[in-house]
Amino acid sequence: MNKFKVFYAVLTLAVFCLEGCTAQPSKQGHALTLTSTIPLQGVGGRIDHLTFDSSTQRLFIAALGNNTVEVVDLKANKLIHSIKGLSEPQGLAFIPEQNVLFVANGGNGAVDVFNAATYQKLSSIQLPDDADNVRYDTLNKKVYVGYGEGGIAIIDAATFKQEADIKLQGHPESFQLDILTSKIYVNIHDKQQVEVIDMDKQAVIGRWKITEAKANFPMALDAANHRLFIGCRHPSKLLVLDTETGARIAAVDIDNDADDIFYNHEDSSLYITCGGGYLNIIKQQSVNQYTETERTSTSSGARTSLFISQINRLVIASPKGFGRSAELLVYAIDR
Repeated sequence: MNKFKVFYAVLTLAVFCLEGCTAQPSKQGHALTLTSTIPLQGVGGRIDHLTFDSSTQRLFIAALGNNTVEVVDLKANKLIHSIKGLSEPQGLAFIPEQNVLFVANGGNGAVDVFNAATYQKLSSIQLPDDADNVRYDTLNKKVYVGYGEGGIAIIDAATFKQEADIKLQGHPESFQLDILTSKIYVNIHDKQQVEVIDMDKQAVIGRWKITEAKANFPMALDAANHRLFIGCRHPSKLLVLDTETGARIAAVDIDNDADDIFYNHEDSSLYITCGGGYLNIIKQQSVNQYTETERTSTSSGARTSLFISQINRLVIASPKGFGRSAELLVYAIDR
């Protein structure tokens, strides 16, 4: 081999290595490992939110476009049941004390309650329309359901009866319960604001305008450090707010079409799943400083997910697309 060929080979190798290095997301003591993919046979259309039963390691998936809730055994890595006859299921909550599953239907506004052992419907609470996100207050045993043009219904988790209704200025997207301060923070995307609810008064006590970005859909909470995380789509940013004042603390660029955010208090990391086909991991360096440490390719439309702290897993729902079937991407979180 002449000197020119040797030089060219070395140069090509150097460029290849450089490109390979720059193509990989930076990692600062944190990594994800894809441990399994679980097919969701027969599931088409959009997939919405997920919930988990830690006692049986079953995952419940709201297959909105399929009008079903899919049940997956994470121990066996397989689909084991499909609850049919729903109307665009969106939000889910598993209630371990009652062993029941609450399902919020966007199509008809019904909140259906199922026996989680037999999958038989036990009750149905009718809301005006577009029942969406669901949260469970484990201390007071209440289920909160966002719905319609501006409301959150409060339902007793044991009797399945609606007890109260909180009025809002627009449709509630993601909302988070802060049990420590008895407050609820609610994303009202069409008003470009966060509404603050006093859980004891069951009324809105504050409204924080978001001026830096629009389409505030997903939300997560670090209650101990008084930090609220808001995912915006236009432009694509993670905003960090002080829950005591509503002040904007930080902003980080993220990928487009974010729909779920989870905060892992064990290592102060945020997991943001984006429909653009990426998972963004943001590290909380301090309560006022945030940097992206990892950007992992998933699949187009894979914007909903669930962080399961009990088994140290992040599960991302990947809908059916061109040339691929619907599936779950299961990641182990390395520490």
